[in-house]
Amino acid sequence: MIDRARMRLQLLSATILSGVLMTPAQAQQQPVAETVAEGTQDTDPQGSNEIVVTAARRAVSLQTAPINISAIGGADLESKRLDDIGDIGLFTPGLTVPETGPRTANSIVMRGITSGGPDGTNRSTAVGVYLGEIPLYVDFKFLDINRVETLLGPQGTLYGLGTLAGAIRYIPNRPNFSKIEAEGHVRVYDVAHSRGLGSVTDATINLPIIADKVALRVTGGYYRDPGFMDSPFLVRQLGVSLPQPNFNDPAAVAANLRRGRDLNDEQTYSVRAQLGFDFGWLRPTFSYIRQDTKTHGVQTNGGYGATYKSNANGVAFPDGQCVYANCRGVLGTGKYENGGRVEQPSHRKLDMVAAEVEADIGSIAQLVSATAYSNQKLHTQSDIADLLLDLDYDYELFPAFAGTTTSDSDPKQFNQELRLVSTHGGPINWIIGGFYNHYKSYTFSAERIPGFPEFGAANSTGRGSLYGTLYQGLVRPDGLEYISFTDTYTKEYATFGEATLHVTPKLQFTGGIRYYSYKAFISGATDTPLLSGGRRRTPYPLIQFDPSRVRTGSTKDDGFVYKANASYEFSPALFAYATYSTGYRIGGVNRVAPCITPLPPGQNVCALPNELAYGPDKTSNYEIGVRYSLFNRKLQGSIDLYNIDWTNLQLGSQTKNGAVGITANAGGARSRGVEGSMSLALGKLNLSGNYTYLDAKLTQDAPGLIGGISSSFDIPGAGDAFDGDRLPGSSRHAGSITAVYSVPLPENADLTLLWSTAARSNTYSTTGLRGYGEAIPGYSTSRASITYKKGIWEASIFSNNIFDKYAVSRVANDYTMARANDGVLIRSYGFGVIQPRTVGAEVRVHL
Repeated sequence: MIDRARMRLQLLSATILSGVLMTPAQAQQQPVAETVAEGTQDTDPQGSNEIVVTAARRAVSLQTAPINISAIGGADLESKRLDDIGDIGLFTPGLTVPETGPRTANSIVMRGITSGGPDGTNRSTAVGVYLGEIPLYVDFKFLDINRVETLLGPQGTLYGLGTLAGAIRYIPNRPNFSKIEAEGHVRVYDVAHSRGLGSVTDATINLPIIADKVALRVTGGYYRDPGFMDSPFLVRQLGVSLPQPNFNDPAAVAANLRRGRDLNDEQTYSVRAQLGFDFGWLRPTFSYIRQDTKTHGVQTNGGYGATYKSNANGVAFPDGQCVYANCRGVLGTGKYENGGRVEQPSHRKLDMVAAEVEADIGSIAQLVSATAYSNQKLHTQSDIADLLLDLDYDYELFPAFAGTTTSDSDPKQFNQELRLVSTHGGPINWIIGGFYNHYKSYTFSAERIPGFPEFGAANSTGRGSLYGTLYQGLVRPDGLEYISFTDTYTKEYATFGEATLHVTPKLQFTGGIRYYSYKAFISGATDTPLLSGGRRRTPYPLIQFDPSRVRTGSTKDDGFVYKANASYEFSPALFAYATYSTGYRIGGVNRVAPCITPLPPGQNVCALPNELAYGPDKTSNYEIGVRYSLFNRKLQGSIDLYNIDWTNLQLGSQTKNGAVGITANAGGARSRGVEGSMSLALGKLNLSGNYTYLDAKLTQDAPGLIGGISSSFDIPGAGDAFDGDRLPGSSRHAGSITAVYSVPLPENADLTLLWSTAARSNTYSTTGLRGYGEAIPGYSTSRASITYKKGIWEASIFSNNIFDKYAVSRVANDYTMARANDGVLIRSYGFGVIQPRTVGAEVRVHL
């Protein structure tokens, strides 16, 4: 009760004192070269720090940008230690980024519209993510970043990527042609409930090669997080050790199991090099980017604190009763432990080359070209035993039953965007652009159960034996139990443009249109090397796919999206705007091998014809907003009201066979809400914050939306969702408040004290809690720092999650998986959790 009251107080405070400034306003009639503007952060005559943004494709003050945008400057990124998009969600209205740990990509939810991608990618999402002018498809560390801009609402008439809900831009500092620059930074910290220290080391250098003409800027960093999630029940040797020995016998436990410590650790290195040229009318910048991330496990526990919930249209469970004994996790695990049998590492590598070119075409227009090619290598290993226990193929009769799934994929992507931006002045500004995107990926997955083929063959001697004759004569020393591949590609084409009419210096109207077309294709196959047909098609030691197993699928579509905007500046203190815009997200093919039909006997992990492809979803966005600046800019803020109609929405689901995550379409939904932000400057004390109210729900029934329910509990209608059901992934209430107090010291030194608290109410794990979903409790966290700065040096001590709050960020599987098969426990149910308290120190030097 006390926590609930505290959260309400914090959210109320965030309502009164809200956010990082987010104000739509009128565009300048004469644009400034975007690449130059991206490296600027000007100081106005009153001495306040004013961020210049380029989100509208013209360099303007954040206070006069004609769209709904928020921006967090580089200084705030550093002082609050916001390292990636997962941290940005705490301080941006309308944005939710649940903490998932380093193993997978952050799933971005904007205004209740979900986004995300498999295996650490953000390939096709509701939110377009850019590094400068280049689309990004991976989580990216904030190194040498000038600012992060978040654009709320569809942006398809301004950006090459089709954006359903909005766009996020990481604006890097660009090469400086006139002077040498250098910066170094070291951070060391301790994580509660961990056995190691974490560290961040990064450096940036800028070198003019030819004064005012050619410059090189290189930044690099290494992130090492110690992790905090243990797996105390890892088998010592697959196929030999018992995953479930007599737990009352310490000697048996020690002989078969070992503890894996801090397995959700992270090692990431990131490098970005930019070579810039300035030939006056022609300004190209060439970039190379590499990022490499490794981890050894998931940031998911074993269901600590889980209680059953009565499901509205499923099997009745005892509401409020502990899922596991004493409300611990599976096998008695604690808050930061899980029941994994094997380590579950992940390795993601990205290499990207890009060329961004600006060319002045007389005094008429500026041509901007953005070209990029990226190549990723993704490798993961997962614990396969729980899926096979749920499918119930009697593998659990093998006493040493445990296994892995390994997956390797190689996504490749080529993007080209061309854009003409008018520079001729006058009452009309215009933008015309074209976009091409080609994505392709090959993925191979293999499930292995070491030791089982020998056990199965020994127990398939005929009638009366454990497996009859099912595995008679089986020879498969590598334990290969299941294989699959998918080979996919997507091609997208688009043309887009906007025009703005400045009726008066205070009144302007903007209209925009976009045409898009895409097509996607998949081929794939599966096989079962332990069964008779699979043994014939892929005999040991071969790993291959017979052509008879290959299936294909495809989808395509095209259409238009639109935008209309009007804004009026009543006075320098008050600005208002209204926008109608439509957005879309392309459809595609799920990266799951198509099923053989009719389904063969035995294991099937595949997509049925109706699960193979999904269509585009679209939004219609209506919003009005005001921004104010009072008392000589001491009090600034904004408020925005919006309604989004979302049709044919793409939501996460699972295949009927194998419970593989896929995207599925549902009928319709709507999201409406209020977003507010405010900052107050009181001399040495500055207060800022933001507040979001969101109501997102289905407007049509969606039969079978929640897929992948365990067959034991998949009664008719269990996965159905209905009109009025709340959408998953975002809170009704969210906000943050930050206080910064600065103390001047002798000898031109400064001491800065920062405190920030972010809070959010509960979220749903599934639409309307259908399909055995759960309400994830809300929570609040606080961070603080003390920074001493003098000249080129600054040093800080800090703490994040100061009160060591234990909070759940997501649900893994559902509580129907908290059971046993033939006495063998299924252990895949659990909770993703946020990082415990961190305490550390850092030093930064600017040269």
